[in-house]
Formats: sequence, C-alpha cells, structure tokens
Amino acid sequence: MPLNKISRGFRDISLSFKRHPITNDLVPLKDADAIKRAVQNLVRTKVGEVFFRNDIGTRITGSLFELASDDLVDPIATEIETVITNFEPRVDLTNVSVDPRPDENTLDIELSYNIVGLSLPTQIINFILEPTRL
Repeated sequence: MPLNKISRGFRDISLSFKRHPITNDLVPLKDADAIKRAVQNLVRTKVGEVFFRNDIGTRITGSLFELASDDLVDPIATEIETVITNFEPRVDLTNVSVDPRPDENTLDIELSYNIVGLSLPTQIINFILEPTRL
C-alpha cells in the first residue's frame, strides 16, 4: 500500500519586496506561488553560485550562446529534471519542455509538476532563459 504524503502550507518572501498595506510587512508568497518561485530559482541558479553547495544549480546559462540543436536541448532538459528531482522534494515533475529560439538566442522552458501532498491541479510554469552580460 503506497504511503500518502500530506503537506503543510508553504511560505516564502516575494522578491518584489512589496509591503502589505495594513500590516506593513512584506507580502509573502504562499503554497503554489512559493514553490513556483523555488523551482524557477533552482533552474536559474548557476552551479557554484550557492556558497558551500557546489552541487546546487544548472549549467544552462553557459549553453545559451551555443547553436540551437537537439544535441543542445536534450542535455538541458535532463539537467533541469535532475536539479528539480534532487533539490525540490515538494514537487513531482511530470514534463520538461525546452524549445530553442535561435533567432532570439533564447530558450523557452515549460515545466509541468504536481505539488506533493496538496490537492491542486497540475502546475505549469513557462519562462524564457536568455543570455545576460556580466
């Protein structure tokens, strides 16, 4: 008999740092929104960017300057699956779609996942990764 996981609510701060009009506290992200932010942060974090944890993050940003092909898309999708599976236990990843847009030099990423322990519909995140200049 499989073990059913029950989850509690999740909270995180919003990176917009907006204040609540009544309490004057920072507006929190809750449940699905907090997890969505955490998943995006995992994908956008570079390997070695988190102090003392060189295993967290992806090498995707280094691939954004390469020519778009299936040889590029498959390893990126695998790396996204690996980082989310290893470091975000609150989600059950169902699909990763990477669509290269060579004319714009970007990658269109779509992630589908279920939140473990919450009876919410399948969550879908769609975001674009593009190279930035440092």
